[in-house]
Amino acid sequence: MAVTFISGGQRSGKSSYAQQLAEASSKQPVYLATARHWDEDFSQRIERHQRDRGPQWTTVEEEKHLGRVALEKRTVLLDCITLWLTNIFHDNSYDVEASLQVAKNEWELLLKKNNELIVVSNELGMGIHARDEVSRKFTDLQGWMNQHIARRADRVILMVSGLPLIIK
Repeated sequence: MAVTFISGGQRSGKSSYAQQLAEASSKQPVYLATARHWDEDFSQRIERHQRDRGPQWTTVEEEKHLGRVALEKRTVLLDCITLWLTNIFHDNSYDVEASLQVAKNEWELLLKKNNELIVVSNELGMGIHARDEVSRKFTDLQGWMNQHIARRADRVILMVSGLPLIIK
């Protein structure tokens, strides 16, 4: 199991860079999609990501239970932690502690799979302080989960303006 963790701001080039890594590593990579179809905007974003991938990709959709994904010995691009955490946070009534525990448990189950894992996440909290309590709680949740993933990752890359900066 090799884990590459890619984090950065919105539209920093995380997903396209991760896709390039996965395609360089495998002729038949797996795209593990965590997005929930919340509204028309999300549906359009999902469609754009699907168009960006070629026919060599296998897409698996899983909103929360990453440990249930039955993939072994594959290159898996998980996109993205932020959307996955949003689903968990929402379904746990915005309880940070409960959501963090669920997320850590699912992450550990996913790591038991024998895959090359490329993980995309957002780096939140580097800009304006969130106005409302739920947003501040989510920023905390995202930061703690990113730290948890980065500690276990073999490689950590921060994307800035489309450029990868190797952190670990």
